Amino acid sequence: MQIGPYTLPNALFVAPMAGVTDRPFRQLCRQFGAGYAVSEMVTSRKDLWHTLKTSRRANHEGEPGPIAVQIAGTEPAMMAEAAAYNIDRGAQIIDINMGCPAKKVCNKWAGSALMQDEALALQIVEAVVAACEPHRVPVTLKMRTGWCQSHKNALAIARAAESAGVQMVTVHGRTREQGYKGEAEYDTIAAVKAVLRIPVVANGDITSPEKAREVLQKTGVDALMIGRAAQGRPWIFREIGHYLATGEHLAPPLVAEVRRALLEHLQDHYGLYGEYTGVRSARKHIGWYVRSLPGGEDFRECMNALETSEQQLAAVAVYLDGLAQQMDRLPASRSEPVMEIEL
Repeated sequence: MQIGPYTLPNALFVAPMAGVTDRPFRQLCRQFGAGYAVSEMVTSRKDLWHTLKTSRRANHEGEPGPIAVQIAGTEPAMMAEAAAYNIDRGAQIIDINMGCPAKKVCNKWAGSALMQDEALALQIVEAVVAACEPHRVPVTLKMRTGWCQSHKNALAIARAAESAGVQMVTVHGRTREQGYKGEAEYDTIAAVKAVLRIPVVANGDITSPEKAREVLQKTGVDALMIGRAAQGRPWIFREIGHYLATGEHLAPPLVAEVRRALLEHLQDHYGLYGEYTGVRSARKHIGWYVRSLPGGEDFRECMNALETSEQQLAAVAVYLDGLAQQMDRLPASRSEPVMEIEL
């Protein structure tokens, strides 16, 4: 799998998710077999670049390359400036957000709202490509199938983006109108793949090794992007990779391995966010890990009342130690994704 000059170790990608795909989570997914990870969305608004929220989203310390940063906005010049700004801070690939369905993003005509204005969408693509070209930084695009069922224009936008110099396109198999309701459809993604020469990535409802194989067969895409299914289950990447390579299922991870990974993830998380914010934002990650495990809901309620990282780490360790005494490995993986905003 190739993006510009970068050869990736495999074709299983972590989706950018607001409030989730920070540096600790990206690194965790890579440890479990993801070949590529895109950052959370970074705004093109210059007045917000120096906020704590943006600085955390743009943190790539110790992260293996290529460093991919997703940017969002509505003005071509501002998007071009945002691309240059992030390149100066280490970005090696710039991804344009035309897929986020969140109202607070779309109400400002950013994210998937751009698919309603193809002329503006193309102007943004051209401006970002022009800003990245002198630095030899590839530009990629993430979008949906369209704004609504009656206006699916992913194919037209993808063709225009390729002509403008975009080097990879990711398509989530839903319209903005759908949000995350219903099931993702892959016919549109297959149509995009059939006409483009650049790599095409499928996203949406890839929750198991079997579903991954099915999507590849239906679409012929070059790579798969996984979002919500990796929340609390980052080993899904190695499960899918093993299944695609061998046709056999990989055994669920040992409880001891999950304990080590989760505790390391939490410590990295606290290091990025600090004590107060880190403890509170870590609760969702812990909840995702334990929600399908024995006693997980009861533990989650108790854990959410803890106020310090020391208490949180100790509670997680005790819970998983108890689980390890009951079973060597985790139960079979769930197939339903938890809900979170994907960009």
